[in-house]
Amino acid sequence: MHPQLDRNRFDSCEKLMDALEECHKAEFLKKAMGMCNFEKDELTKCIHVQRTEDAKQRIIQSREKQKAFQEQQRKRDEELYGKNGYLKKVIEMEALKRQ
Repeated sequence: MHPQLDRNRFDSCEKLMDALEECHKAEFLKKAMGMCNFEKDELTKCIHVQRTEDAKQRIIQSREKQKAFQEQQRKRDEELYGKNGYLKKVIEMEALKRQ
């Protein structure tokens, strides 16, 4: 059977969930003979597509957050050390001279 079928998470597959439930409510003999396999297979495909789409969206959001974080870090470094890290390079060169 499928992992928890959350109708909110897999709202595009709701009709297939209903069809599978209706099939399971049918006679025991139909279930035992595999009459619900078509509904189950279609639901599996639908859930897989939905999960992969959700994963793609999470990856896109994560990349956007990472980009924003890197931009903030770059601005902070620019405020501290000047454009292209000029002051940082000067400090490193002075430290090398003292050694």
